Amino acid sequence: MKLRSAVHAVFVLLFVLLLADCSGHKQTGAKVPPPPAIESAPVPGTSASSQPLPGKAGPVLERRKKESDALPIPADAKPILVDTGLASWYGAPYHNRHGSNGEVYNMNAMTAAHRTLPLGSIVRVTNVKTGHSAIVRITDRGPFVEGRILDLSLAAAKKVDVWQPGIAAVRMEVLRSPVPLTQGGRWAVQIGAFGEQDVANSVADGLSRRYHTAKVLCFSSPVGDWWVRIRVQNDDRRRAEEVAHAAQTTQGSIFLVRLD
Repeated sequence: MKLRSAVHAVFVLLFVLLLADCSGHKQTGAKVPPPPAIESAPVPGTSASSQPLPGKAGPVLERRKKESDALPIPADAKPILVDTGLASWYGAPYHNRHGSNGEVYNMNAMTAAHRTLPLGSIVRVTNVKTGHSAIVRITDRGPFVEGRILDLSLAAAKKVDVWQPGIAAVRMEVLRSPVPLTQGGRWAVQIGAFGEQDVANSVADGLSRRYHTAKVLCFSSPVGDWWVRIRVQNDDRRRAEEVAHAAQTTQGSIFLVRLD
């Protein structure tokens, strides 16, 4: 029994020595974890917290709010013409109809009608009593009523306190004009308004016989009255002024009007 135990011990010792001899020639393969990722250095002059995050958009620039009735006129613009007189306003019957400049009239836009200013002129209108003012664009012709100088849109009339009274004294300052105020243009004479078409036709016939080279037109307005317009040869201003001074009518009024 003792002999068997001794033999077993010898075999165990020999096995251990054999393993030790093999370990000096072979290395055990081991999985080494990868090195930590290298973080990018912050841009000089900035902190890490200010760096944009991946996938995030940069700051959005704010845009200035633009008013619907704003027109590009410098605050220190000086008027090229100043006039004072009565202003009225016109609305619903003319709304969504074509104005003298070809655009569809919008009574909620900042526009106005004038008989002789070039279409497209920019005008500042100030209520003489209240001091409230507005800047409008001339898009139409009128008012065809003696003693009035401007017909404002509904929006403009509200802004300068003309809407409720219907008529108010205003100061009109022309700030910009697409063409010279005193040169060129296409001119005509307008007579009316007449309550009956027959009366307007009779006036038109008499004018046609008197001014052979002119074109005399008869037309109605959206409110139902009638007008006569004399288109002189070549739409010449001087000739139109002569006709306006010479023409006579027992009904209605005579107005010199610019067509462009």
